[in-house]
Amino acid sequence: MTHLELQKAIADFIEAHLPDENHFLVNVTVKPARVGAKVTILADADEGITIEACASMSRQLNAWLEEGNHFEGAYTVEVSSPGTDFPLNTPRMFRKNIGRELKVVLKTGDTFVGPLTAVEITGIVLSVKKKEKGKKQITETMTIGFEQIAKAVVQVSFK
Repeated sequence: MTHLELQKAIADFIEAHLPDENHFLVNVTVKPARVGAKVTILADADEGITIEACASMSRQLNAWLEEGNHFEGAYTVEVSSPGTDFPLNTPRMFRKNIGRELKVVLKTGDTFVGPLTAVEITGIVLSVKKKEKGKKQITETMTIGFEQIAKAVVQVSFK
């Protein structure tokens, strides 16, 4: 099995063994490490993922990997939630963050920062503050298509 086939097989296994419909897979990576390989699973839930859910997925995946003898040598498995610096990449991840401030970089290079107010079928709606020279700052609602987004991350505020 090639590296990409194994990564896809792991993703399919995790998708089939999520605790319930509120949980979803965010990302799977399989990378060589100093000793063996490192499998990293990022999963989340609509109301936030628990340590217990991560531990359960890790145990199930380890058992499946051992049973199928998918690695010749040592390997490690890490199951966790994506950090706030992990880019939002699915409509479900965007929906989970409605009301939070996002930094959205478009494929054109333009960058917008503002609260995410809605998620539509084709994109997101941001409330962006704009200031034109000599005029008061105004808030403008912007609809941005998913296909236009190069990267979107939640902005952490310590206010």
